[in-house]
Amino acid sequence: MLRNLFNYFKAYINDESGQGMVEYALIIALIAIVVVGVITALTGNLSAVFTKITDALKLTP
Repeated sequence: MLRNLFNYFKAYINDESGQGMVEYALIIALIAIVVVGVITALTGNLSAVFTKITDALKLTP
């Protein structure tokens, strides 16, 4: 009986069935961090572009 318990725990420790899902989750998290960084970096530039556009539209009669 003790040997069966030992074999069960050994098989449980060596089980890698959830490994692929964890790898996909890490990849998705990395992509999300990159997307947030890019959007944050572009926010100032986009704001300046839209400000120039609205200022140009206000000058036209």
